[in-house]
Amino acid sequence: MRVGYDPAYGARPLKRALQREVENVLGRQILEGKIRDGQTVVADYDEARGQLTFTPKPAVASEGRKG
Repeated sequence: MRVGYDPAYGARPLKRALQREVENVLGRQILEGKIRDGQTVVADYDEARGQLTFTPKPAVASEGRKG
């Protein structure tokens, strides 16, 4: 299955596919506290499960600037 593409509509369904496959999943993880402010998230595709995966990386502490 090719997500975000329909032969009759071309790539027009892409926006809904991005919402469903990326925005909704990331939003849930943020609400659940799995992703926190300042973290970087790595997106990958798990072929065995046939879905995108999102892995948060630890936030990097920034050094305060003296001004």
